[in-house]
Amino acid sequence: MEKRLFSELGLSPETLKAVDKMGFEEASPIQTAVIPVALTGRDVVGQSSTGSGKTAAFALPAIEKVEARQRVVQVLILCPTRELAVQVAEETGKLALFKPLVREVPIYGGQSYERQFRALAAGTQIVIGTPGRVMDHMERGTLKLNALKMVILDETDRMLDMGFRDDIEHILKSVPAERQCLFFSATMPNAIQDLIKRCIHVAAAAARGTLTIG
Repeated sequence: MEKRLFSELGLSPETLKAVDKMGFEEASPIQTAVIPVALTGRDVVGQSSTGSGKTAAFALPAIEKVEARQRVVQVLILCPTRELAVQVAEETGKLALFKPLVREVPIYGGQSYERQFRALAAGTQIVIGTPGRVMDHMERGTLKLNALKMVILDETDRMLDMGFRDDIEHILKSVPAERQCLFFSATMPNAIQDLIKRCIHVAAAAARGTLTIG
């Protein structure tokens, strides 16, 4: 896959300023392939290993898609572990540095519920969480996904290996049909391909088209 400058990928000046502050100028191959397509609203399936720059590949389009003045959850990023959820949240925060109205919060088991309740009630737009804790907040009514625009699965193969398949399917069935889906995984076994086919099946997704990268 080719590499291009971030300035050629269709990002806003505020986001480019954040990318520059982080010391990045040239996008990695996965970033070059994913970002322009994700910005158009198409679904994306990306096969990419750790260290390839995939977090920025999905976080940048997610930040750009957020309507900053709408204080509702618009992006949901599912991660297999609390460590990854925190890491993704930290990088998302850095990339959204010059969009001060855009807020992100990680939610995961082992952290105080009260802290998460306050963060969600404050009007965060991007939630990064582990499947179990996301489902818990959904059942409590503290996480509402009716305004969701984009759902991202990071390290999908690890989530399935850890037994989260039923949780993931429950979450995806609970979000609006008119949502954009981005799947990232280091491997693409049959179980993941089956999950992708069943989750990207609505008419809106078919109309947008799905790009597979890897």
